Amino acid sequence: MRQTLMRLLVVGTLGALAAGGLAWLLSAPQIAAACWIAGTVMGLAPSLWWVISALRQGRLGVDLIALLALIGTLAVGEYLAGSLISVMLATGQALDAAAERRAVKDLQALLDHSPRTVRRRDGTAVETVDLDAVTVGDLLVVGPGEVVPVDGRVTSTVAVLDESVLTGESVQVDRRAGEEVRSGAVNAGGMFELRATATAENSTYAGIVRLAREAAADTAPVVRIADRVAAWFLPLALGVAGLAWLLSGTAERAVAVLVVATPCPLLLAAPVAIVSGLSRASRIGVVVRSGGALESLGRATTLVLDKTGTVTSGRPRGTDVVVAPGWSGTELLRLAAAADQVSPHVLARAIVEEASMRGLTLPMPTDVVEEAGKGVSGTVAGRRVTVGNHALPDRPPAWAGAALTRATFDGAVVAWVSVDGELAGAILLVDPLRSDAPRTMRRLRRAGITRLIMLTGDRAAPAEQVGAVLGLDEVRAHQSPADKVAAVRAECENAVTAMVGDGVNDAPALAAATVGIAMGAHGATASSEAADIVLTTDHLERVADAMTIARRSRAIALQSAIAGMGMSLVAMGFAAFGLIPPAIGALLQEAIDVAVILNALRALRGGPDTAVLTPETGQMLRRFYAEHDEMRDELTQLRTAAGLLVDGDDQTALQVLRDCDEFVQHTLLPHERAEEEQLYPALAGPLGSPEATASMSRMHAEIDRLASRLHQHVELADAAGRIGDDEREDLLDCLYGLHAVLQLHFVTEEENYFSLLGEGP
Repeated sequence: MRQTLMRLLVVGTLGALAAGGLAWLLSAPQIAAACWIAGTVMGLAPSLWWVISALRQGRLGVDLIALLALIGTLAVGEYLAGSLISVMLATGQALDAAAERRAVKDLQALLDHSPRTVRRRDGTAVETVDLDAVTVGDLLVVGPGEVVPVDGRVTSTVAVLDESVLTGESVQVDRRAGEEVRSGAVNAGGMFELRATATAENSTYAGIVRLAREAAADTAPVVRIADRVAAWFLPLALGVAGLAWLLSGTAERAVAVLVVATPCPLLLAAPVAIVSGLSRASRIGVVVRSGGALESLGRATTLVLDKTGTVTSGRPRGTDVVVAPGWSGTELLRLAAAADQVSPHVLARAIVEEASMRGLTLPMPTDVVEEAGKGVSGTVAGRRVTVGNHALPDRPPAWAGAALTRATFDGAVVAWVSVDGELAGAILLVDPLRSDAPRTMRRLRRAGITRLIMLTGDRAAPAEQVGAVLGLDEVRAHQSPADKVAAVRAECENAVTAMVGDGVNDAPALAAATVGIAMGAHGATASSEAADIVLTTDHLERVADAMTIARRSRAIALQSAIAGMGMSLVAMGFAAFGLIPPAIGALLQEAIDVAVILNALRALRGGPDTAVLTPETGQMLRRFYAEHDEMRDELTQLRTAAGLLVDGDDQTALQVLRDCDEFVQHTLLPHERAEEEQLYPALAGPLGSPEATASMSRMHAEIDRLASRLHQHVELADAAGRIGDDEREDLLDCLYGLHAVLQLHFVTEEENYFSLLGEGP
């Protein structure tokens, strides 16, 4: 509505100015004066309303100068000057409306997620009742895929829940009989029953909705650039105008001062720069919902991050396959993925995706049975395969104990695999860090963020690992939505704070931040609606891009406004001494406006510095990334061989060592040499210098040295028919060192080079 009125005002004032000019050219001064008076009045009415609105909000902005200038031109008969001022005001307000359109923070997505009715059991009868009719102690039935309506305790054997709405964590959890569940979680397993411990109004999910509403209501209004500059310019302009009137004894001098002081550089230049920034951001998939949000982002010095779905992918991925003696990782993964093909469980999907990425052919299972909270059993190629959360023997084998230890330190979930009733291996799954996350954090630091904080509902161990890798200033685990809101509000009291989140549970914190940024490509609708900025691509580095654009746009807006005001101050001095009459002053002000607008339009150009890849280089990056995925499983064999050496199983260790040496000599080293000869020279251009890959070349040299050492050990062991005692310690150092260097090398390449592909390989 406001944009429509502004368009009409622009058309009306321009029409009046043009009609008056035509009448003057046709020697009809009275008609010209009437047209210009009409144009002046068109600007006078909304200017009066803008001043009244500002006073109601407890502020006095630069619109007062424009109002006084319009009144002054009418009083002294400078109608052309008044019409010109009206055109400038109308144009400025139209641009400001375009830059300031504010989307309503609609919480409907939160409300839509909450059920309206529930099934309540009374004895053997089950009836459907309104949600508000539930009382504490009622026994409720929750079907597959349904949302838990109220807080309660599980009375069935087990409930498998997706609590991502509440915690942001994508890994499903099992709640046993007697354990508490919170409203808002989704039933990801079979039907279960729970005993209500709270009414709908007092349950967790209703609290999230209330928090989002309160946080949005408590968010302070944004102080715009124009208002800050006006704080000193307004009294100065009025003082000079009053002094000119007092010393000259004529009101025309005061009007001339007010005309050249009309704040069009503020009303035009700042909005133009901000609108240009909004346009620039939209081109890279960053939707900024208001000019105020872009300005706030440009001033932010603290950034609060969610973990799951924000700095991590939000989708579990198999990172390691640990096998019992006699099994290969590839065969175990193939059997487990085949059995998991028919399961909707998030971990089952992750195992199937891992097998698919490694190019494994999966036979269809038969006689599949899925037990909630335990896993899947099925017959695959004549063998009975079970994948899931199995109970281990009282004295688990050494490899299983090592897998558990590794999972604990890595913050991983373990999916145990049994074949024909025998425990055969384990697949470790984690929510991986986004490949562009470390570089994004570095870019944010360079852009002016001085404090990076992560708030997550996850456990402390994986959260702290992520924080260490990313170099965050603070990490807080086990955070509820209420905790996140409190933390964000506390940060907002100390600095301009931006919050990046994904999921419904982040919506209240996004609304509480000075500026909320939602990962909208795969995130919940509610978080997108509660945010001021939405990333339409699933690419974290767009946050750094948006920050760069915001800071540049704000700097240009401020530069344009100050430069324009400076030129206006000089013109005010000349007008005060009678050297510039009002009409000439209006034309001079137009010239100033054109200059600052041209400067403000610079915000359309430049922005984030991104490497430009040729299609050939992009294809090469995808090829080498795919090879990384193919080799990832083989890297675990290095650590497996070391474990066998430590256990004293030399014969099995020697066979695994031969396999490792075969992999290193015929797969790994050719890959590394091809990177050195083909990929790194191709990246020199996009990265600006061959030095950008120098550290990776040094890693290649270390990998080659360790690979040669391993090969010598294998040749010595083959010649002697056993692993010599004198060689054992050095061989262990070689295996662990090669594994560590390769892991670091792969991750570093993926973060620094493969992430240049933007949306991921």
